[in-house]
Amino acid sequence: MIRGETTSIHVTGPAPLETAPAPLEMRPRLGLSLFWRTFFLLSLLLIGSIVAWLQTFRALEFEPRAVQTAQQIASLVNLSRAALVHSDSIARVSLIKTLADQEGVRILPREPSDKSTPFDSGELDTRIVEELMTRLGPGTVIAGSVNKEEGLWIGFRIEQDQYWMLLDRARFTRVGGKTWLIWLITAAGLSLAGAALIARLINRPLKQLSFAASRVRDGDFDASRLDEKAVTSEIREVNIGFNRMAQQLAKIEQDRAVMLAGISHDLRTPLARLRLETEMSVADQDARDHMAADIDQLDAIIDKFLDYARPDHAELKPVLLNDVIEACLYAVQDQGDMRINLDITKDLTVLADEVELARVISNLLENARRYGKTPETGIAIVDIAAKSRNEWVLLKVRDHGMGVAPEALPNLIKPFFRGDAARTAATGAGLGLAIVDKTVQRMGGIFALANTTSGGLAAHIKLQKPKAQTGQPEDAPKPKAEAAY
Repeated sequence: MIRGETTSIHVTGPAPLETAPAPLEMRPRLGLSLFWRTFFLLSLLLIGSIVAWLQTFRALEFEPRAVQTAQQIASLVNLSRAALVHSDSIARVSLIKTLADQEGVRILPREPSDKSTPFDSGELDTRIVEELMTRLGPGTVIAGSVNKEEGLWIGFRIEQDQYWMLLDRARFTRVGGKTWLIWLITAAGLSLAGAALIARLINRPLKQLSFAASRVRDGDFDASRLDEKAVTSEIREVNIGFNRMAQQLAKIEQDRAVMLAGISHDLRTPLARLRLETEMSVADQDARDHMAADIDQLDAIIDKFLDYARPDHAELKPVLLNDVIEACLYAVQDQGDMRINLDITKDLTVLADEVELARVISNLLENARRYGKTPETGIAIVDIAAKSRNEWVLLKVRDHGMGVAPEALPNLIKPFFRGDAARTAATGAGLGLAIVDKTVQRMGGIFALANTTSGGLAAHIKLQKPKAQTGQPEDAPKPKAEAAY
Protein backbone atom coordinates (compact mmCIF):
# COMPACT_ATOMS: atom_id res chain seq x y z
CA MET A 1 0.00 0.00 0.00
CA ILE A 2 1.32 3.47 -0.88
CA ARG A 3 0.09 6.33 1.27
CA GLY A 4 -0.06 9.61 -0.64
CA GLU A 5 0.23 13.21 0.47
CA THR A 6 -2.76 14.91 2.03
CA THR A 7 -2.76 17.67 -0.58
CA SER A 8 -3.53 15.32 -3.45
CA ILE A 9 -7.12 14.96 -2.40
CA HIS A 10 -7.78 18.60 -3.26
CA VAL A 11 -6.60 17.98 -6.81
CA THR A 12 -8.47 14.78 -7.49
CA GLY A 13 -11.20 14.83 -4.88
CA PRO A 14 -14.89 15.18 -5.71
CA ALA A 15 -17.19 17.91 -4.52
CA PRO A 16 -17.20 18.84 -0.80
CA LEU A 17 -18.84 16.39 1.56
CA GLU A 18 -21.78 18.58 2.41
CA THR A 19 -22.77 18.91 -1.27
CA ALA A 20 -23.14 15.19 -1.81
CA PRO A 21 -26.62 14.33 -3.07
CA ALA A 22 -28.74 12.54 -0.52
CA PRO A 23 -30.89 9.62 -1.58
CA LEU A 24 -34.48 10.51 -2.34
CA GLU A 25 -35.78 8.76 0.75
CA MET A 26 -33.48 10.91 2.94
CA ARG A 27 -34.48 14.26 1.49
CA PRO A 28 -37.06 16.26 3.43
CA ARG A 29 -40.47 16.23 1.86
CA LEU A 30 -42.77 19.21 1.90
CA GLY A 31 -46.42 18.89 2.73
CA LEU A 32 -48.96 18.93 5.51
CA SER A 33 -49.40 16.15 7.99
CA LEU A 34 -52.66 14.24 7.96
CA PHE A 35 -53.75 15.96 11.19
CA TRP A 36 -53.35 19.48 9.75
CA ARG A 37 -54.94 18.54 6.45
CA THR A 38 -57.97 17.08 8.26
CA PHE A 39 -58.08 20.09 10.56
CA PHE A 40 -57.95 22.59 7.69
CA LEU A 41 -60.64 20.77 5.72
CA LEU A 42 -62.93 20.62 8.76
CA SER A 43 -62.17 24.27 9.51
CA LEU A 44 -63.07 25.36 5.99
CA LEU A 45 -66.30 23.38 6.18
CA LEU A 46 -67.27 24.84 9.56
CA ILE A 47 -66.30 28.42 8.69
CA GLY A 48 -68.21 28.14 5.42
CA SER A 49 -71.24 26.85 7.34
CA ILE A 50 -70.99 29.70 9.85
CA VAL A 51 -70.76 32.34 7.12
CA ALA A 52 -73.66 30.79 5.22
CA TRP A 53 -75.72 30.66 8.42
CA LEU A 54 -74.87 34.30 9.16
CA GLN A 55 -75.84 35.46 5.68
CA THR A 56 -79.06 33.47 5.83
CA PHE A 57 -79.95 34.94 9.20
CA ARG A 58 -79.22 38.46 8.00
CA ALA A 59 -81.38 37.95 4.93
CA LEU A 60 -84.25 36.57 6.97
CA GLU A 61 -84.18 39.27 9.66
CA PHE A 62 -83.41 42.24 7.39
CA GLU A 63 -86.86 43.02 5.98
CA PRO A 64 -88.87 42.36 9.19
CA ARG A 65 -86.48 44.48 11.26
CA ALA A 66 -86.65 47.38 8.80
CA VAL A 67 -90.47 47.32 8.73
CA GLN A 68 -90.73 46.98 12.50
CA THR A 69 -88.28 49.82 13.13
CA ALA A 70 -90.04 52.12 10.64
CA GLN A 71 -93.40 51.24 12.21
CA GLN A 72 -92.16 52.12 15.72
CA ILE A 73 -90.68 55.42 14.58
CA ALA A 74 -93.79 56.32 12.55
CA SER A 75 -96.04 55.47 15.51
CA LEU A 76 -93.93 57.64 17.84
CA VAL A 77 -94.00 60.54 15.39
CA ASN A 78 -97.77 60.27 14.85
CA LEU A 79 -98.53 60.00 18.57
CA SER A 80 -96.25 62.92 19.38
CA ARG A 81 -97.78 65.02 16.61
CA ALA A 82 -101.32 64.19 17.71
CA ALA A 83 -100.49 65.04 21.34
CA LEU A 84 -98.98 68.36 20.35
CA VAL A 85 -101.90 69.20 18.08
CA HIS A 86 -104.51 68.65 20.79
CA SER A 87 -102.67 70.44 23.58
CA ASP A 88 -102.60 74.13 24.36
CA SER A 89 -99.40 76.12 24.41
CA ILE A 90 -98.74 75.58 28.17
CA ALA A 91 -99.47 71.84 28.00
CA ARG A 92 -97.40 71.61 24.81
CA VAL A 93 -94.29 72.90 26.59
CA SER A 94 -94.85 70.45 29.45
CA LEU A 95 -95.38 67.58 26.99
CA ILE A 96 -92.16 68.38 25.11
CA LYS A 97 -90.22 68.47 28.41
CA THR A 98 -91.75 65.16 29.53
CA LEU A 99 -90.87 63.44 26.23
CA ALA A 100 -87.29 64.66 26.50
CA ASP A 101 -86.84 63.61 30.14
CA GLN A 102 -88.66 60.29 30.18
CA GLU A 103 -88.50 58.97 26.61
CA GLY A 104 -85.31 60.59 25.31
CA VAL A 105 -87.27 62.19 22.46
CA ARG A 106 -86.52 65.81 21.76
CA ILE A 107 -88.87 68.03 19.74
CA LEU A 108 -87.27 71.19 18.41
CA PRO A 109 -88.46 73.95 16.09
CA ARG A 110 -87.31 73.56 12.55
CA GLU A 111 -85.63 76.63 11.11
CA PRO A 112 -85.01 77.37 7.43
CA SER A 113 -81.32 77.89 8.22
CA ASP A 114 -80.85 74.37 9.64
CA LYS A 115 -78.19 72.33 7.84
CA SER A 116 -78.92 68.60 7.66
CA THR A 117 -77.26 65.51 6.24
CA PRO A 118 -79.11 62.46 4.83
CA PHE A 119 -79.74 59.43 7.02
CA ASP A 120 -78.24 56.67 4.88
CA SER A 121 -75.36 55.20 6.84
CA GLY A 122 -76.24 51.63 5.97
CA GLU A 123 -78.42 49.35 3.89
CA LEU A 124 -80.85 48.83 6.74
CA ASP A 125 -81.06 52.58 7.42
CA THR A 126 -81.88 53.23 3.76
CA ARG A 127 -84.67 50.65 3.92
CA ILE A 128 -86.02 52.25 7.12
CA VAL A 129 -86.05 55.69 5.46
CA GLU A 130 -88.01 54.33 2.52
CA GLU A 131 -90.57 52.74 4.84
CA LEU A 132 -90.86 55.94 6.93
CA MET A 133 -91.43 58.07 3.85
CA THR A 134 -94.24 55.72 2.87
CA ARG A 135 -95.88 55.82 6.31
CA LEU A 136 -95.38 59.51 7.18
CA GLY A 137 -96.05 61.05 3.81
CA PRO A 138 -94.00 62.78 1.14
CA GLY A 139 -93.36 65.92 3.19
CA THR A 140 -91.37 64.09 5.80
CA VAL A 141 -87.67 64.91 6.13
CA ILE A 142 -85.29 62.37 7.63
CA ALA A 143 -81.72 63.37 8.44
CA GLY A 144 -78.69 61.85 10.12
CA SER A 145 -77.49 65.13 11.61
CA VAL A 146 -78.77 68.68 11.93
CA ASN A 147 -76.36 71.50 12.55
CA LYS A 148 -73.61 68.88 13.13
CA GLU A 149 -75.56 67.16 15.90
CA GLU A 150 -75.78 63.43 15.22
CA GLY A 151 -78.98 61.44 15.65
CA LEU A 152 -82.14 60.34 13.89
CA TRP A 153 -83.84 63.59 12.91
CA ILE A 154 -87.41 63.46 11.59
CA GLY A 155 -88.96 66.64 10.28
CA PHE A 156 -92.76 66.93 10.43
CA ARG A 157 -95.36 69.67 10.25
CA ILE A 158 -98.09 70.69 12.71
CA GLU A 159 -100.43 73.03 10.88
CA GLN A 160 -98.10 75.83 9.73
CA ASP A 161 -95.29 75.09 12.17
CA GLN A 162 -92.37 72.81 11.38
CA TYR A 163 -90.58 70.69 13.98
CA TRP A 164 -87.70 68.31 14.34
CA MET A 165 -87.99 65.12 16.36
CA LEU A 166 -84.58 63.89 17.52
CA LEU A 167 -84.26 60.21 18.41
CA ASP A 168 -81.31 58.21 19.58
CA ARG A 169 -80.19 56.04 16.63
CA ALA A 170 -79.15 53.20 18.89
CA ARG A 171 -82.79 52.59 19.82
CA PHE A 172 -83.63 51.52 16.30
CA THR A 173 -80.38 50.15 14.91
CA ARG A 174 -80.11 46.45 14.31
CA VAL A 175 -77.75 44.28 16.31
CA GLY A 176 -74.39 44.58 14.60
CA GLY A 177 -70.82 45.73 14.91
CA LYS A 178 -69.12 44.28 17.96
CA THR A 179 -72.06 42.08 18.89
CA TRP A 180 -72.06 40.20 15.62
CA LEU A 181 -68.24 40.05 15.64
CA ILE A 182 -68.15 38.62 19.17
CA TRP A 183 -70.72 35.96 18.34
CA LEU A 184 -68.96 35.12 15.08
CA ILE A 185 -65.53 34.80 16.76
CA THR A 186 -67.04 32.70 19.57
CA ALA A 187 -68.76 30.36 17.14
CA ALA A 188 -65.67 30.10 14.96
CA GLY A 189 -63.42 29.44 17.97
CA LEU A 190 -65.66 26.69 19.30
CA SER A 191 -65.95 25.19 15.82
CA LEU A 192 -62.18 25.21 15.31
CA ALA A 193 -61.61 23.65 18.73
CA GLY A 194 -64.11 20.94 17.85
CA ALA A 195 -62.42 20.44 14.47
CA ALA A 196 -59.03 20.07 16.16
CA LEU A 197 -60.44 17.53 18.61
CA ILE A 198 -62.12 15.54 15.83
CA ALA A 199 -58.97 15.63 13.70
CA ARG A 200 -56.89 14.47 16.64
CA LEU A 201 -59.25 11.60 17.40
CA ILE A 202 -59.28 10.57 13.73
CA ASN A 203 -55.52 10.79 13.26
CA ARG A 204 -54.36 9.36 16.60
CA PRO A 205 -54.69 5.71 15.43
CA LEU A 206 -52.93 6.59 12.17
CA LYS A 207 -50.13 8.30 14.07
CA GLN A 208 -49.72 5.25 16.29
CA LEU A 209 -49.70 3.05 13.21
CA SER A 210 -47.07 5.26 11.57
CA PHE A 211 -44.87 5.10 14.68
CA ALA A 212 -45.26 1.32 14.92
CA ALA A 213 -44.42 0.95 11.21
CA SER A 214 -41.26 3.03 11.71
CA ARG A 215 -40.23 0.78 14.60
CA VAL A 216 -40.81 -2.32 12.48
CA ARG A 217 -38.74 -0.73 9.71
CA ASP A 218 -35.89 -0.22 12.19
CA GLY A 219 -36.18 -3.81 13.42
CA ASP A 220 -37.68 -2.98 16.84
CA PHE A 221 -40.58 -5.42 16.76
CA ASP A 222 -41.25 -5.27 20.52
CA ALA A 223 -42.07 -1.54 20.47
CA SER A 224 -44.47 -1.84 17.53
CA ARG A 225 -47.46 -3.44 19.25
CA LEU A 226 -50.78 -1.64 18.74
CA ASP A 227 -53.92 -1.64 20.87
CA GLU A 228 -56.11 -4.56 19.90
CA LYS A 229 -59.04 -3.35 22.03
CA ALA A 230 -59.71 -0.12 20.16
CA VAL A 231 -63.32 1.08 20.21
CA THR A 232 -63.57 1.50 16.45
CA SER A 233 -63.96 -1.84 14.72
CA GLU A 234 -61.98 -0.84 11.61
CA ILE A 235 -59.05 0.44 13.68
CA ARG A 236 -59.18 -2.65 15.87
CA GLU A 237 -58.97 -4.93 12.83
CA VAL A 238 -56.06 -2.93 11.39
CA ASN A 239 -54.19 -3.07 14.72
CA ILE A 240 -54.72 -6.81 15.06
CA GLY A 241 -53.54 -7.40 11.51
CA PHE A 242 -50.50 -5.18 11.99
CA ASN A 243 -49.54 -6.93 15.24
CA ARG A 244 -49.77 -10.32 13.58
CA MET A 245 -47.67 -9.07 10.67
CA ALA A 246 -45.04 -7.68 13.06
CA GLN A 247 -44.92 -10.99 14.90
CA GLN A 248 -44.42 -12.88 11.67
CA LEU A 249 -41.71 -10.47 10.53
CA ALA A 250 -39.95 -10.80 13.88
CA LYS A 251 -40.04 -14.59 13.56
CA ILE A 252 -38.79 -14.44 9.97
CA GLU A 253 -35.96 -12.09 10.98
CA GLN A 254 -34.98 -14.34 13.86
CA ASP A 255 -35.10 -17.43 11.66
CA ARG A 256 -33.03 -15.67 9.00
CA ALA A 257 -30.35 -14.64 11.47
CA VAL A 258 -30.24 -18.10 13.03
CA MET A 259 -30.14 -19.77 9.62
CA LEU A 260 -27.34 -17.56 8.30
CA ALA A 261 -25.34 -17.90 11.47
CA GLY A 262 -25.93 -21.66 11.60
CA ILE A 263 -24.99 -22.26 7.98
CA SER A 264 -21.91 -20.08 8.28
CA HIS A 265 -20.87 -21.78 11.50
CA ASP A 266 -21.41 -25.28 10.14
CA LEU A 267 -19.34 -24.56 7.04
CA ARG A 268 -16.27 -23.69 9.11
CA THR A 269 -15.48 -27.29 10.02
CA PRO A 270 -15.43 -28.76 6.47
CA LEU A 271 -13.49 -25.74 5.24
CA ALA A 272 -10.88 -26.31 7.92
CA ARG A 273 -10.63 -29.99 6.92
CA LEU A 274 -10.34 -29.02 3.26
CA ARG A 275 -7.49 -26.65 4.03
CA LEU A 276 -5.71 -29.36 6.04
CA GLU A 277 -6.21 -31.96 3.28
CA THR A 278 -4.99 -29.47 0.70
CA GLU A 279 -1.80 -28.75 2.59
CA MET A 280 -1.10 -32.45 3.15
CA SER A 281 -2.35 -34.16 0.00
CA VAL A 282 -1.82 -31.82 -2.95
CA ALA A 283 1.74 -32.04 -4.17
CA ASP A 284 1.55 -29.33 -6.85
CA GLN A 285 2.43 -26.04 -5.17
CA ASP A 286 0.56 -23.93 -7.70
CA ALA A 287 -2.58 -26.06 -7.39
CA ARG A 288 -2.28 -25.98 -3.62
CA ASP A 289 -2.04 -22.20 -3.63
CA HIS A 290 -5.10 -21.88 -5.85
CA MET A 291 -7.13 -24.25 -3.67
CA ALA A 292 -6.02 -22.37 -0.53
CA ALA A 293 -7.08 -19.09 -2.17
CA ASP A 294 -10.51 -20.54 -2.98
CA ILE A 295 -10.88 -21.74 0.60
CA ASP A 296 -9.87 -18.29 1.89
CA GLN A 297 -12.47 -16.70 -0.38
CA LEU A 298 -15.15 -19.05 0.92
CA ASP A 299 -14.09 -18.25 4.47
CA ALA A 300 -14.35 -14.51 3.73
CA ILE A 301 -17.84 -15.01 2.29
CA ILE A 302 -18.85 -16.83 5.47
CA ASP A 303 -17.57 -13.86 7.47
CA LYS A 304 -19.81 -11.59 5.40
CA PHE A 305 -22.83 -13.76 6.17
CA LEU A 306 -22.02 -13.62 9.87
CA ASP A 307 -21.65 -9.85 9.73
CA TYR A 308 -24.95 -9.44 7.88
CA ALA A 309 -26.73 -11.68 10.38
CA ARG A 310 -25.43 -9.62 13.28
CA PRO A 311 -28.24 -8.31 15.58
CA ASP A 312 -29.34 -4.70 15.13
CA HIS A 313 -27.76 -3.37 18.29
CA ALA A 314 -24.72 -1.16 18.78
CA GLU A 315 -23.45 0.50 21.94
CA LEU A 316 -22.45 4.01 20.89
CA LYS A 317 -19.66 5.93 22.60
CA PRO A 318 -17.11 8.62 21.60
CA VAL A 319 -14.53 7.15 19.23
CA LEU A 320 -11.46 8.84 17.73
CA LEU A 321 -11.94 8.60 13.99
CA ASN A 322 -8.19 8.82 13.26
CA ASP A 323 -7.43 5.79 15.44
CA VAL A 324 -10.04 3.64 13.74
CA ILE A 325 -8.88 4.61 10.23
CA GLU A 326 -5.24 4.08 11.12
CA ALA A 327 -6.06 0.60 12.40
CA CYS A 328 -7.93 -0.21 9.20
CA LEU A 329 -5.06 1.10 7.05
CA TYR A 330 -2.55 -0.96 9.03
CA ALA A 331 -4.50 -4.09 8.14
CA VAL A 332 -4.14 -3.39 4.38
CA GLN A 333 -0.69 -1.83 4.36
CA ASP A 334 0.82 -4.85 2.61
CA GLN A 335 -1.55 -4.49 -0.35
CA GLY A 336 0.60 -3.24 -3.22
CA ASP A 337 -2.33 -2.30 -5.41
CA MET A 338 -3.69 0.51 -3.21
CA ARG A 339 -2.68 4.11 -2.55
CA ILE A 340 -4.40 6.03 0.23
CA ASN A 341 -4.73 9.82 0.46
CA LEU A 342 -5.81 11.13 3.87
CA ASP A 343 -7.39 14.46 4.75
CA ILE A 344 -8.80 14.13 8.25
CA THR A 345 -9.05 16.73 10.98
CA LYS A 346 -7.05 15.73 14.03
CA ASP A 347 -8.84 14.65 17.21
CA LEU A 348 -12.13 14.25 15.33
CA THR A 349 -14.50 12.22 17.50
CA VAL A 350 -17.69 10.47 16.43
CA LEU A 351 -20.47 8.73 18.32
CA ALA A 352 -20.12 5.12 17.18
CA ASP A 353 -19.19 1.58 18.07
CA GLU A 354 -15.45 1.20 17.46
CA VAL A 355 -15.65 -2.37 16.16
CA GLU A 356 -18.63 -1.61 13.94
CA LEU A 357 -16.99 1.54 12.56
CA ALA A 358 -13.79 -0.40 11.80
CA ARG A 359 -15.90 -2.96 9.95
CA VAL A 360 -17.48 -0.16 7.90
CA ILE A 361 -14.11 1.37 6.92
CA SER A 362 -12.62 -2.03 6.14
CA ASN A 363 -15.53 -2.96 3.86
CA LEU A 364 -15.26 0.34 2.00
CA LEU A 365 -11.49 -0.06 1.55
CA GLU A 366 -11.93 -3.62 0.33
CA ASN A 367 -14.69 -2.53 -2.05
CA ALA A 368 -12.46 0.23 -3.43
CA ARG A 369 -9.51 -2.17 -3.79
CA ARG A 370 -11.58 -4.68 -5.71
CA TYR A 371 -13.65 -2.44 -7.94
CA GLY A 372 -12.06 1.02 -7.91
CA LYS A 373 -8.73 0.47 -9.58
CA THR A 374 -7.65 3.04 -12.13
CA PRO A 375 -7.70 1.32 -15.57
CA GLU A 376 -4.38 2.88 -16.66
CA THR A 377 -2.30 1.85 -13.63
CA GLY A 378 -4.23 -1.03 -12.05
CA ILE A 379 -3.84 0.71 -8.67
CA ALA A 380 -6.77 1.67 -6.50
CA ILE A 381 -6.30 5.31 -5.47
CA VAL A 382 -8.49 5.83 -2.42
CA ASP A 383 -9.17 9.28 -0.93
CA ILE A 384 -10.38 9.40 2.68
CA ALA A 385 -11.60 12.77 3.97
CA ALA A 386 -13.47 13.76 7.10
CA LYS A 387 -14.59 17.06 8.51
CA SER A 388 -16.91 18.42 11.16
CA ARG A 389 -20.14 20.18 10.27
CA ASN A 390 -22.59 21.29 12.97
CA GLU A 391 -23.63 18.21 14.97
CA TRP A 392 -22.35 15.79 12.32
CA VAL A 393 -19.04 14.37 11.15
CA LEU A 394 -18.90 13.93 7.38
CA LEU A 395 -16.71 11.06 6.17
CA LYS A 396 -15.98 10.38 2.51
CA VAL A 397 -14.22 7.40 0.96
CA ARG A 398 -13.84 7.59 -2.82
CA ASP A 399 -11.93 5.72 -5.49
CA HIS A 400 -10.82 6.74 -8.99
CA GLY A 401 -12.15 3.76 -10.87
CA MET A 402 -14.74 3.52 -13.59
CA GLY A 403 -17.69 4.39 -11.35
CA VAL A 404 -21.11 2.80 -11.50
CA ALA A 405 -24.00 3.22 -13.89
CA PRO A 406 -26.49 5.73 -12.40
CA GLU A 407 -29.35 3.25 -12.57
CA ALA A 408 -27.30 0.72 -10.58
CA LEU A 409 -26.43 3.09 -7.69
CA PRO A 410 -29.59 2.45 -5.62
CA ASN A 411 -29.02 -1.32 -5.91
CA LEU A 412 -25.46 -1.34 -4.58
CA ILE A 413 -26.60 -1.38 -0.95
CA LYS A 414 -28.99 -4.27 -1.57
CA PRO A 415 -27.81 -7.65 -0.30
CA PHE A 416 -26.22 -9.96 -2.90
CA PHE A 417 -26.20 -7.28 -5.63
CA ARG A 418 -22.94 -6.68 -7.50
CA GLY A 419 -22.45 -4.07 -10.20
CA ASP A 420 -20.28 -6.33 -12.34
CA ALA A 421 -21.06 -4.63 -15.61
CA ALA A 422 -19.94 -1.19 -14.48
CA ARG A 423 -16.77 -2.14 -12.63
CA THR A 424 -14.00 -4.73 -12.65
CA ALA A 425 -14.13 -8.44 -11.92
CA ALA A 426 -16.25 -9.11 -8.85
CA THR A 427 -15.91 -11.84 -6.26
CA GLY A 428 -17.70 -12.34 -2.99
CA ALA A 429 -21.27 -12.49 -1.84
CA GLY A 430 -22.31 -8.93 -2.64
CA LEU A 431 -22.86 -8.10 1.03
CA GLY A 432 -20.10 -5.55 1.68
CA LEU A 433 -22.00 -2.33 0.98
CA ALA A 434 -25.21 -3.80 2.40
CA ILE A 435 -23.34 -4.42 5.67
CA VAL A 436 -21.97 -0.86 5.58
CA ASP A 437 -25.41 0.64 5.08
CA LYS A 438 -26.96 -1.49 7.80
CA THR A 439 -24.14 -0.80 10.26
CA VAL A 440 -24.16 2.98 9.68
CA GLN A 441 -27.92 3.10 10.23
CA ARG A 442 -27.47 1.02 13.40
CA MET A 443 -25.12 3.76 14.68
CA GLY A 444 -27.67 6.51 13.92
CA GLY A 445 -25.91 7.76 10.78
CA ILE A 446 -26.58 8.09 7.07
CA PHE A 447 -24.86 6.29 4.20
CA ALA A 448 -25.07 7.25 0.53
CA LEU A 449 -23.20 6.45 -2.69
CA ALA A 450 -22.60 8.81 -5.59
CA ASN A 451 -20.50 8.95 -8.75
CA THR A 452 -17.96 11.77 -8.78
CA THR A 453 -17.58 14.25 -11.59
CA SER A 454 -13.91 13.34 -12.06
CA GLY A 455 -14.56 9.60 -12.13
CA GLY A 456 -14.94 6.96 -9.49
CA LEU A 457 -17.40 6.11 -6.76
CA ALA A 458 -17.66 8.07 -3.51
CA ALA A 459 -19.15 6.70 -0.30
CA HIS A 460 -20.55 9.42 1.98
CA ILE A 461 -21.14 8.74 5.66
CA LYS A 462 -22.67 11.05 8.25
CA LEU A 463 -22.08 10.16 11.88
CA GLN A 464 -23.18 12.03 14.96
CA LYS A 465 -20.81 13.91 17.19
CA PRO A 466 -20.73 13.20 20.92
CA LYS A 467 -22.90 15.62 22.87
CA ALA A 468 -19.90 17.20 24.55
CA GLN A 469 -18.65 18.36 21.12
CA THR A 470 -21.95 19.63 19.81
CA GLY A 471 -22.53 21.77 22.90
CA GLN A 472 -25.84 20.07 23.67
CA PRO A 473 -26.92 19.28 27.23
CA GLU A 474 -26.92 15.66 28.27
CA ASP A 475 -30.70 15.45 28.08
CA ALA A 476 -30.94 17.10 24.68
CA PRO A 477 -32.90 15.12 22.08
CA LYS A 478 -30.92 12.93 19.76
CA PRO A 479 -30.47 14.53 16.31
CA LYS A 480 -32.52 12.87 13.61
CA ALA A 481 -30.58 10.67 11.26
CA GLU A 482 -32.93 11.71 8.45
CA ALA A 483 -31.48 15.23 8.26
CA ALA A 484 -30.66 16.20 4.69
CA TYR A 485 -27.09 16.49 3.59
